[in-house]
Amino acid sequence: MNNTRKECVISDDDLRAALKDMGTYLDVTEEDLKNIYSIALKHAEERLASKIAVGDVMTKKVITARADSDIHEVSALLSKNRISGLPVVDETNHVIGIVSEADILFMAGMGQGHTFKDILRHILGEPLPRRKHGERIEDIMSSPAVTTGPDADIREVAGILESKKIKRLPVVDSENRLLGIISRADIVRAMSRK
Repeated sequence: MNNTRKECVISDDDLRAALKDMGTYLDVTEEDLKNIYSIALKHAEERLASKIAVGDVMTKKVITARADSDIHEVSALLSKNRISGLPVVDETNHVIGIVSEADILFMAGMGQGHTFKDILRHILGEPLPRRKHGERIEDIMSSPAVTTGPDADIREVAGILESKKIKRLPVVDSENRLLGIISRADIVRAMSRK
């Protein structure tokens, strides 16, 4: 990004035309509007300069599973690689879901009880979560997966992870093909280097 200061190129005629288009009276001078624009431009440049793109900090070597993968094999993969979840992709590397330790534990019966939040959701008309059964990943994976793009700011991703109570997001291109994965740990590492 070019860090040189951009000059305000709005003319007085432009400002008068804009004020006329608003159809209301504002008690500011044209010079005030130029100053506001100039200050806003400075803030925008600073914000963009401090942005950390997901693509710059994501993990590019991603362990994946296929929908027809055996649950026991994927459990072993999670354990061996000390990860808590992984994307599920099809034969063309499109992300079709995600499977986590929580999905496997839920399938195994660890999450049979319903939480207070589940009960509130049910009162509001949502179905209660059911224990998943099956031998293949497609039977227990969460689908569709929540994803992000490589140009997203890690602060946006941190907000998504927090609001959805998840630990990772697959990073995909415009056609939903897997490019990498960003986790809470990746974000913490990036913020510590800033």
